[in-house]
Amino acid sequence: MTPLTLLIGTCVTGLFLYVLLNRCTRNPNRLPPGPTPWPVVGNLPHLGTIPHHSLAAMAKKYGPLMHLRLGFVDVVVAASASVAAQFLKTHDANFADRPPNSGAKHIAYNYQDLVFAPYGPRWRMLRKICSVHLFSTKALDDFRHVRQEEVAILARALVGAGKSPVKLGQLLNVCTTNALARVMLGRRVFDSGDAQADEFKDMVVELMVLAGEFNIGDFIPVLDWLDLQGVTKKMKKLHAKFDSFLNTILEEHKTGAGDGVASGKVDLLSTLISLKDDADGEGGKLSDIEIKALLLNLFTAGTDTSSSTIEWAIAELIRNPQLLNQARKEMDTIVGQDRLVTESDLGQLTFLQAIIKETFRLHPSTPLSLPRMALESCEVGGYYIPKGSTLLVNVWAISRDPKIWADPLEFQPTRFLPGGEKPNTDIKGNDFEVIPFGAGRRICVGMSLGLRMVQLLTATLIHAFDWELADGLNPKKLNMEEAYGLTLQRAAPLVVHPRPRLAPHVYETTKV
Repeated sequence: MTPLTLLIGTCVTGLFLYVLLNRCTRNPNRLPPGPTPWPVVGNLPHLGTIPHHSLAAMAKKYGPLMHLRLGFVDVVVAASASVAAQFLKTHDANFADRPPNSGAKHIAYNYQDLVFAPYGPRWRMLRKICSVHLFSTKALDDFRHVRQEEVAILARALVGAGKSPVKLGQLLNVCTTNALARVMLGRRVFDSGDAQADEFKDMVVELMVLAGEFNIGDFIPVLDWLDLQGVTKKMKKLHAKFDSFLNTILEEHKTGAGDGVASGKVDLLSTLISLKDDADGEGGKLSDIEIKALLLNLFTAGTDTSSSTIEWAIAELIRNPQLLNQARKEMDTIVGQDRLVTESDLGQLTFLQAIIKETFRLHPSTPLSLPRMALESCEVGGYYIPKGSTLLVNVWAISRDPKIWADPLEFQPTRFLPGGEKPNTDIKGNDFEVIPFGAGRRICVGMSLGLRMVQLLTATLIHAFDWELADGLNPKKLNMEEAYGLTLQRAAPLVVHPRPRLAPHVYETTKV
């Protein structure tokens, strides 16, 4: 049998199964509206090259609650704050699970991680470990000096760049990765300009691109083995790279070769290793694979999301110099010009807080939420939602909804200040107009750390440097297009000339 004959036979079989499945599962209940699906592939062709854009355009035609058929899978899309609240608040428990997907299988150790783990005791145990040992208020306060030291190291690196332009996102990624690594591992993992750091960032970006792919095999299982898009092959290759990186880290810690162990510091990995022999009340023991899967989550979700958000913020401020000057005036008044910003300053920097909120609104780090799955059939907005349906929340579309926001495409931090349209908006999952970290049971566990890191780094870059675009580019011509992926990356990296604006001694750092 030739490969062509085999492919034709597979497609015919798939078409037969699709027709049979639709006849057997056709439900008399009223599904939400949506575009007419194609045979077999359903609405997959309607997703386009940037799905959150395509889905936002569809919502204008079909409404804020849509039904799609992706292959054999029912998918519902929430594209307004009120609809998102019904799913993530009213029906949160019913949508606490994740649907099967190739990324979790081939990259995240076959669902052994926290992000894609099935809802249940194991997931609660992993979340509790992170919440207590890494993201609690006490843990965050205990390691405040680590973040401040790493930000100071970044500031010195920017000063050291001299007249050479820098790719800001890469340096930010080194900073956020090292800050997290020192808490997780007790040591830094990269230096500025380190080729391994650039490779690691590329790996994280590739992971986010692959995780954002709508893999045909996830929606038409009969075609999964063909790997028509080559996604599975890429995922397995990328997993091998991450696994090698994480194995090295784990073995160093076990043998005491890691700096954190040698110095006697108690870091997250040491705690995780100790849990291998300690049964937890809810979930049992941790295996090496679960430890590596958790580290993978933290190193990917906890680094590039923050660095890309800060990159977007600085790009917007370069395009809006009056806002940049207003933020600097606030910092010069509260912080002065004789030291760098610290975390204890952040609560007093009202305009900075507004800038951060507006960045999360206009450039949410995860524009299309990680998928959830209906455990049981339910009714939302008068429509029937079948059991097993995948839920996608279009965070990007919600935060640009013209029914909620005046001039939704404009970068206007003042909307979050007293007298603005949304002065009391909460971005921690309570106000569904802006939910960059999600909401409900599956809200991002690292939200508090992410907020602190984004605020501190953005404040430091505003306060300590003047910014010029490379090659004398006019700020109004700066490319602000988005790249495809699970996270909202810039299509073109932000390349800038940093110019120190404070006294030289301010940028001096102690050796870490």
